[in-house]
Amino acid sequence: MRPQRIITLLWGLFLFNLSAHNALANKNISEAPPFDSWLYELKAEATTHGISAKTVNKALGSIQLIPRVLELDRHQPEFTLTFWSYMKKAVNDARINKGKALLLKHKNLFDRIYKKYGVPPRFLVAFWGLESNFGQYTGTFPVVGALVTLAHDRRRSTFFREQLLAILKLIDQGDIEFGTKASWAGAMGNHQFIPTTYRDFAIDFNGDGKRDLWNTMPDIFASAANYLKGAGWDKDRTWGREIKLPKNFLYELTGLKIKKNLTQWQKLGVRQANGDNLPSVDLKASIIIPAGYRGPAFLVYKNYRTIMVWNRSILYALAVGHLADRFKGGAPIQAIIPKNDRPLSRLDVANIQRILAANGFDAGHADGVVGSKTRSALKSFQKSAGLPVDGYPSIGTLERLRGFVK
Repeated sequence: MRPQRIITLLWGLFLFNLSAHNALANKNISEAPPFDSWLYELKAEATTHGISAKTVNKALGSIQLIPRVLELDRHQPEFTLTFWSYMKKAVNDARINKGKALLLKHKNLFDRIYKKYGVPPRFLVAFWGLESNFGQYTGTFPVVGALVTLAHDRRRSTFFREQLLAILKLIDQGDIEFGTKASWAGAMGNHQFIPTTYRDFAIDFNGDGKRDLWNTMPDIFASAANYLKGAGWDKDRTWGREIKLPKNFLYELTGLKIKKNLTQWQKLGVRQANGDNLPSVDLKASIIIPAGYRGPAFLVYKNYRTIMVWNRSILYALAVGHLADRFKGGAPIQAIIPKNDRPLSRLDVANIQRILAANGFDAGHADGVVGSKTRSALKSFQKSAGLPVDGYPSIGTLERLRGFVK
């Protein structure tokens, strides 16, 4: 690398460190309109959606903004979770044991739901455990108040206005009670459905005339299964598996954008975690390495992508799949946990993004959040530097960017 380019790298890092916290915390968000006039217009729109004046007046008549909701919406954790710290929180012995017990307790119900929707019970229970800790935490904020606050705010007003109108309709139809509690973002019930998901996929499985996702187990699990079926669940396959990669593996082949059938992966030296050959089935899969080339590798199938329709996080989808496997006696992850599993701070990630972008690798906005664009830029940098092309941001990555000489 030319001296001038190295200076550019280090100078950009220095300048970014001076202002990064303010830049990350204060994105350009336009000022919200006067609340009274905004609310008046919202009430008028609600009636055009067929929501009764009685429901509109009762739900919105004395509504107030909830400052705490905005605080939580703006809050971003200082440090990212590593793969290992995330999995430790999501998949632990207590959750595994409780999930197994609940699968036995509700076996007859699960068998009926599986027969109709084709989603294995262990996955429904895995989602249940991760979303609300098996119904222990379903939310403490009044759902209408939370959604009014977020719809009035300008950051994601269009999305939350749609959710607000949907919840008013659900209240008007009798599906949801006035005063229902939810998460700060308006997610409800045991599986934390947002209002439009509730509207489109909630099921009255016990036939009592109401879709109850808080207290009625048949409705709770049938609704989750209905959503997954609608998202494309393949009843004949699982989600994926941990694998071993050969020493000479080309890490450019990792990522959800690349699909190969199992025979092709087998020819490239990919094996199951225990060293056995891959299954001899006609099935396309991708390889993901959530902790970089030094961490575990997973071969993921169509159902993994379906899990990501529920939640776009690759770690969340892995946690659902792995937790579901542990319910049926699957082994813990075989890869070895590193001794120094240090997380990146958002400032670290933003530094990586800024330096990459300043040197021709488009990592998107330097927001401190790792997304597909950041991973793609990292892969391009790693390839140019002769490094393993895993797209994984780490402390080592940042150090390489600071001191790399081409």
